[in-house]
Amino acid sequence: MPNTTALPSVERLLPQVRELLGPKVLASHCHRGDETILVAPGEIVSVLAALRDDKGLDFDTLMDLCAVDHLPRRPRFEVVYHLVSLAKRQRLRVKVPVEEKSPSVPTVSGLWPGADWFEREAWDMYGIVFEGHPDLRRLLMYEQFEGHPLRRDYPVNRRQPLIGPRN
Repeated sequence: MPNTTALPSVERLLPQVRELLGPKVLASHCHRGDETILVAPGEIVSVLAALRDDKGLDFDTLMDLCAVDHLPRRPRFEVVYHLVSLAKRQRLRVKVPVEEKSPSVPTVSGLWPGADWFEREAWDMYGIVFEGHPDLRRLLMYEQFEGHPLRRDYPVNRRQPLIGPRN
């Protein structure tokens, strides 16, 4: 019989993160060892820079950046940043709520150049604009593609414009 006992929630980083960031942390939680903070879109660059530059935390790697569509929940979208400290062997998830009307978040490609591709993918699939991004254009879909296919309200039977070979 499988063990159905929930894994304990052990906060190792959250007290230190809350002390560093103060009121910039809107909420936090730890679920099965995954520690998460929620911050406002306007604070994301300063928050990620502080987490990267603080010697006690040393989150030197942006492992991933993705988006989530929570339709019909409000706010509809979230941008999720997965940070890793290679030296300290720890990780942290940072979430940013994004409203449906004019969804946008400042780019973090100035902090981590690798965020460039992650942000392009999130824009292409969900339509979230990353303000200040150096080259925000489609990454996975072709330029004439209409809409953002990972949005939960995207019509699955929608016909797209046909494109021919480039001359």
